[in-house]
This record gives sequence, structure tokens and C-alpha cells, in this order.
Amino acid sequence: MTEGAPTKTARVVVADDQTVVREGIVMLLGLLPGIEVVGAAGDGEQAVQLVAELAPDVVLMDLRMPRCDGVEATRRIRAEHPGTQVVVLTTYADDDSLFPALKAGARGYLTKDAGGDEIVRAVHSVLSGDAGLSPSIQRRLLERLSQPEPPQPTATSAEPPDGLTAREVEVLALIAEGLSNQEIARALHVSTATVKTHINNLFAKTGLKDRAQAVRYAYAKGLVRPPTGGIT
Repeated sequence: MTEGAPTKTARVVVADDQTVVREGIVMLLGLLPGIEVVGAAGDGEQAVQLVAELAPDVVLMDLRMPRCDGVEATRRIRAEHPGTQVVVLTTYADDDSLFPALKAGARGYLTKDAGGDEIVRAVHSVLSGDAGLSPSIQRRLLERLSQPEPPQPTATSAEPPDGLTAREVEVLALIAEGLSNQEIARALHVSTATVKTHINNLFAKTGLKDRAQAVRYAYAKGLVRPPTGGIT
């Protein structure tokens, strides 16, 4: 065994809904020191079941999966089986993926371009009580902590109107301030594609057709304060 290699073999379950990807990860892990793959799951529901049956040390968890996604599976595993740690292994590194996963109890977060050595380090880091974060994720967390929070909506109602989520209200408030999709993405630390999804969802819920209507809606519902002089 090479110097600095882990001395304890970590028992790992791999959860990913794409068969080729899942089998590739299992094959890779089989070649790495200090890792023993004890099971593989095709969705979050199966991952929770395997943890109950096998009591692995770590689950390598994808996020976007059917039946039960990776965030919900992580939450259930950490609540029901606290002896099992979760390291997210996903394609997505935007804030709408990262922060829910960490809040659900994941102790590690890697993107799928991570190398074998990085996966081994993350697995054994979480087992020793440390965080197993890739350098790019660490930078994103530091950037998020060092930047001011985006403008908050000013609605007085506890519940957003028309079934809007808190994030959709944030996006709507930034639209009302005149920000482009790219500017909104930077302000919220998410991808432009994620912003477009939020906009499509809020338009569908409210029946709005364009950004001009969205601005008027935001003012009418008290989600933002109009500029001095009101809206013409």
C-alpha cells in the first residue's frame, strides 16, 4: 500500500439512476485502495433500502433520480441510519443542488469529473469526521459566504401568492429590478438554465406572458416596492 493510503476499508453503496454511469463508478471504485463496493442502487428509494440492509459506511449519492431524489434519500439516510455518511457525486454544482444536499446531511460533495484519488479522499474524510468537498465546491461555498445576499422581496404576506416558492419570488423580485437572466443567475449563484426554469414555473403559476407583466404583478402583489413616483 502506498504511503498515505487509507488503512481502513470503507464499505460503499453507489446510487445513480443511469446504468452505464453506475456500473462505471462501481468498476472504478473496485480498482481503488480502501474502498469496497457492497451495493448499487438505481434510485434514492433503493439506496435507502440498501443502507437499511447493508449498513455501509458511505453512500455515493447522485441527486437527480426517479422515485426519490438524492436530497430526500440523503435526509432519510441521515435521520434513520446516522452511522452511514453521504457523499454526493453528481453532474450539478449549482447552488440549488449544492445547498439542499448539504442541509439534508451530506458531508461530501463531488462532481462527476472527480478522479479516483479525489473520491477516496472524500470517502475517508467524511468517515474521519471531516468534510469531503472538491476544491471547486469549496471555492463556491467561500464565494457564497463572502458575497452579500441578493435583494429580498418585501411581501408582507407570510405565504407567497399563487403557489409561488420562495425562490420564484426572489427571481420575480430581481426581474422587477430589471436584471437579465444572466444577472439573476450571478446574484443567486445558480446557472442560467436554473433561472429559466424558475421563470417558466412562475409564469405558468401566475398566467404571466412576459417580463413587463411580471414587473406589474410583483408591484401589485406587494412583492417589491415600486420606485418613487409609482408605476406608469
